[in-house]
Amino acid sequence: MEYKNNRQRTAAHPSGPRKKYKKRRKNKYHRRLSFLKAGIIILLLCIGVVLFFILRPHGDSRWKVEASEYDDHRPALDVQLLTPNEYSRPQTPLTSVNGIVFHYTANPGTDAQNNRDYFEGLKDSHLTYASSHFVVGLEGQIIQCIPTSEICYASNSRNSDTVAIEVCHPDESGKFTDETYDALVWLTGWLCTYLEVSPDQVIRHYDVTGKICPKYFVDHEDAWNDFKDDVKAWIRVNT
Repeated sequence: MEYKNNRQRTAAHPSGPRKKYKKRRKNKYHRRLSFLKAGIIILLLCIGVVLFFILRPHGDSRWKVEASEYDDHRPALDVQLLTPNEYSRPQTPLTSVNGIVFHYTANPGTDAQNNRDYFEGLKDSHLTYASSHFVVGLEGQIIQCIPTSEICYASNSRNSDTVAIEVCHPDESGKFTDETYDALVWLTGWLCTYLEVSPDQVIRHYDVTGKICPKYFVDHEDAWNDFKDDVKAWIRVNT
């Protein structure tokens, strides 16, 4: 049968076009649903990526510390200033600080208190001229022997413009305990910040005179470079 137009065709076969319309509408619905699902998946992936970068552990996070009672992140310092004397604390002003110099005690097994007391005893023994601004012990304790506004006798030609840190070690290798190492990173990072010294100005006694001091950091250049990287990491997360 011939039909004059689509209206007649629809009237004669009402179910045919309606089925096609329902099918088109159903396909359109499924397409929209697919787009919605894809959008949700992409959104969840983006959220996951963002959370990953926010919450993932960062290598520097180990060095994050809470501010102390002074609210400037300084480590716990046991201040035991030496008695003023010409052999270990001459009270000569340190007018500018252009570096921080590391030393090791070269006296295995002695602790911070032993070495501080040795410096103190020089006022009576007159054996030599020697001292240090700070001594870091085997368990991470830190004793301050001389104010950072005065020179000490530790770094030869650099006594006049550097702060010195003497570090204890348990054996002949000169390697520091983990507690000593962590305290040393903290103290150095804080001193760099407090004294406005660049981590690149942190040096070894060896760099001043060629003396094998501190021994482990001279024998293991990679360990010395790692230490300086840890100091920089401390500064990044605490300032």
